[in-house]
Amino acid sequence: MPTNFIKKKNKKERMSLYTVKTLSIIFLTTLIASCNGQAYKNDAWRTLSQSQIRTQNSIVVNSQSEEQISQVVRTIFQDSKGNFWFGTQNGAFKQTGDSLIHMDRIKSESGRGVTIKDIAEDKDGKIWFGHEDGVSSIDGALVTNYYESDGLISNDVWCIETDVNGNVWIGTIKGTCIFDGKGFANFDLPEGKIDTTLGISSTKMIHSIYEDSKGTIWFSTNAGLLSYADNKIINVTDKVGIQTNFINEIFEARSGVIWVSTKMGLYNLTENKAINITEDKIETGKGIGSIAEDENGKIWFASNQHYLYTYDGKDLLKIQKSEENKGPVVFQIYKDQQSRLWFVGYGGAYRYENDRFINITKNGPW
Repeated sequence: MPTNFIKKKNKKERMSLYTVKTLSIIFLTTLIASCNGQAYKNDAWRTLSQSQIRTQNSIVVNSQSEEQISQVVRTIFQDSKGNFWFGTQNGAFKQTGDSLIHMDRIKSESGRGVTIKDIAEDKDGKIWFGHEDGVSSIDGALVTNYYESDGLISNDVWCIETDVNGNVWIGTIKGTCIFDGKGFANFDLPEGKIDTTLGISSTKMIHSIYEDSKGTIWFSTNAGLLSYADNKIINVTDKVGIQTNFINEIFEARSGVIWVSTKMGLYNLTENKAINITEDKIETGKGIGSIAEDENGKIWFASNQHYLYTYDGKDLLKIQKSEENKGPVVFQIYKDQQSRLWFVGYGGAYRYENDRFINITKNGPW
């Protein structure tokens, strides 16, 4: 959830006429009929042209390789079947069993590979990817790519989230839109300011989108922390006393407490009040990034991408690194279904086990 800080839900992120390959005419006709629908942009409806749907042409990576999954792993996600997905500067990889598969049909409109920035799963088990050239989905053996020409608000996607109703929320450098299974609709949010300390920023930048356990949708933006529930958008920043409008990520702990990473520190929201637990205690640099909770209830977070801390409700503890025990420059912290913590970023993918970082390469260990 940017480089600007990357998140995830722990956990960007989805038609001119497309070329459809390796499908029979009869099957193609059926697919076009099922994919055509109504999309609206700026409150005006239009008809979608046919989606680009391709047979998934996957490459199984050499299982004997000890190479990094990628030198830059921007995000990790575990789906409902237990499979791991890695979003990298070299595209998406799926780990299932002992195999690591490169999903090479996720493409830009010009046909080149993409950098994956965020991954989500919808209620039907379809996997969604937000990347630098649009959004893509994988449904069984089919890969579908969507672009601005399909109604997407911008091809520069930074985050992606799915809600309980089956909608796909897409955050981009130009704002937010929603995909309802038929078409895209722009979703207007307040405009903020450009963060001049980052290489990429805009007044409509969406860093992360998160649905909490109550069904509220949260937006981390350059206009502050925004919530959406009961058809109402609220700018929470001023209401709860967050001292910056540059919000990076939202995370809900098992207790129901909402944690907010910002340019100026890590906040928790308690009884409509924001408390900065890092104020005057740590160096935040460019701000707090990804947040996760371990099996013992400790909050883990990255500060300035280079430093890791834990918070147990009382004390902040810095995780000490050394040349013999160091992980990546952290873009995302993620807890999997086995309650293991993963750290991905510049330098590859790692797990933290027995107080040590374990490098997870193309050969695992899984």
